[in-house]
Amino acid sequence: SMFIKDTDSVYRVLEISPNATDEEVKKAYRKMALKYHPDKVSHLGEDIQKAAKEKFQELNAAYSEIKKQRGIT
Repeated sequence: SMFIKDTDSVYRVLEISPNATDEEVKKAYRKMALKYHPDKVSHLGEDIQKAAKEKFQELNAAYSEIKKQRGIT
């Protein structure tokens, strides 16, 4: 049980449902990437920059996982 990956969690990171189309996955990723891109918050405080960077890395990891699962290139 603890070794089974929660596949839904990667979709939650992108704020989409697991039955979203590949196109919806890509769109959601792009939208979130723009929203959380570290460059977007470079003028804000260091804490916010750090949080954005972590969120962005989480986003990239989730997107990579979904692409791997679905065979999206």
